[in-house]
Amino acid sequence: MLASSFRDCKAWSAEGLPLSTSSNEACKLYDAILTQYVKWQNDENVGGFEGSISAIQAADPNFVMGHVISTGLELVSTASSARLNQRLAGAVRRTVELADSQALSPRERLHVTAVEHFSHGRFSKACDVWEDILVDHPTDMLALKFSHDGYFYTGAKAQLRDSVARVLPYWKPHMPFFSYLKGMYSFGLMETHFYDQALKVAMEGLAMTPEDAWSVHSVAHVYEMKAEVDKGLKFMESREKDWQASDVLASHNYWHWALYFIEKGQYEAALQIYDSQVIRRCKATGSMLDTVDASSMLCRLEMEGVCVKDRWQEVLQVTRPHTDDHVTLFNDVHFLMASLGAKDGGTSRRLLEGLQELAKEPGDNQQHHLAASLGVSMVEAMTEYDQGNYNRTVELLYPLRYRLVEMGGSDAQGRLHQQHIRKWERDAMRPNSPLTGRLMQRALALHD
Repeated sequence: MLASSFRDCKAWSAEGLPLSTSSNEACKLYDAILTQYVKWQNDENVGGFEGSISAIQAADPNFVMGHVISTGLELVSTASSARLNQRLAGAVRRTVELADSQALSPRERLHVTAVEHFSHGRFSKACDVWEDILVDHPTDMLALKFSHDGYFYTGAKAQLRDSVARVLPYWKPHMPFFSYLKGMYSFGLMETHFYDQALKVAMEGLAMTPEDAWSVHSVAHVYEMKAEVDKGLKFMESREKDWQASDVLASHNYWHWALYFIEKGQYEAALQIYDSQVIRRCKATGSMLDTVDASSMLCRLEMEGVCVKDRWQEVLQVTRPHTDDHVTLFNDVHFLMASLGAKDGGTSRRLLEGLQELAKEPGDNQQHHLAASLGVSMVEAMTEYDQGNYNRTVELLYPLRYRLVEMGGSDAQGRLHQQHIRKWERDAMRPNSPLTGRLMQRALALHD
C-alpha cells in the first residue's frame, strides 16, 4: 500500500498538473518515482526506482506520463544508448505511439516530445521543450529536473541557474519539494561563480530539509571553488549522517570529501574514501555518476604522483561495456581515463575510432557534432599525454581550453582537464589552493 502522502489523480489535478490516467495507483507511483528522483534516493518502501517503475507499468500500462518518467530517467542517466540499445529505443517509440493514440494535455505531449529529442542526442532541443512546459506550468518538477540534467550535460551554466530562478516565485513553502528548489538554485549560482549567494541559498534549503543531499553537494562545491578546504572537510563530516541516506548521490558527495584530502596532499585519506565508498558503490550501481567519479579520482591522484596500483582494472570492468555508447563526451573522456590507466590499448583505440566515425556523420546528435569540433581532439590529447608526448598534448588542448565547458559537468569535474593546460590561470582563480601551489612548482621546475 502506497503512503497516503503520495498524490492521487484528484491531487495532481488540484495542483494544475492533471495526469491522463484513471488509476490512482499509477498517479501515486508517478509521485513516488518523482520523489526518489528529487531526493536522489531509492525508497525501499516503494521498491526503489526499479520496483516503482515496474509497478507503475502494471498499474496502467498505457499511462503516458508513467512511460515518460521511467524512460526519461533511463535516458538522463546516460548509462545506455538508445542508438545501440533496442529495448530502450523501443520504449521511446512506445511512448510516442501511446501519446499519438490518446487525448493528452498539451503539457503531456510536450513531455513526450522532449524525451524523444533527448533520446536522439538533441539535448538542447529537449531543454527548450521542458522550458516551454515550465512557462505555463512552473511547478512541474519533472520538467524542471529533466532540464536541470540536460543543462548539466551541455555545460549550459547560466541556463542551469536561470531555469530555477524563473520558477521560484511560483512555488510556495507548503508545496511538495519546495525546499529542494533551494539546492537546485544554489548549484546554478555556484556554477556561475556567485559563491556567497550559492552558500546562503543552500543553507536555507538545509535548514528546511537537513537530508537534502543536493544542497550539501552545492556547499561542497562552494568550499572547493573557494579553496576553503578545512571548512569543506568539517562540513562534510558533520553532515554525513544526513546525506549518506541519499544513495544515488552519496558516492559523489564522498568524492567531494576526498577531493579536499587530495587538495591538502593527504592521499591516504583520499584513497581510504575511494576504497571504502567510491569504488564500492560504483561497482554495485554501475551508475555513470559513480563511474566518472572513480575514474577522475584515480586520475587526479596519479597526476599528484600517487601510485594507485591495480585500482584501474576494477574501474575498467565497469567502463569497458560502455566503450561504444558515446551518449556524452563527458562520459567518453572518463571511460578513456580508465582504459589508459589500465593500459588497455585496444579499448582506448576502439573508443577513439568509434568517436571519429560518429563525428563524420553526426546527424542531429549534439554530442556527436561536438565530437567533431572538440571530442576527438580531446581524446587524442589524453592519449598523447598518457604516452608522455606533452608538447603534442598542449598543441591539441590549448586551442580548446575555453571550450571544455561545452562537454558538460560541473566546474569541479571539468577542472581535471584544465589542470593539464591552465596551471597559471588556475592560480589566479583559486589563489589559496595548496594543489595549485604544487602544480605551479612542478611547472616552474620543468622550465629550469
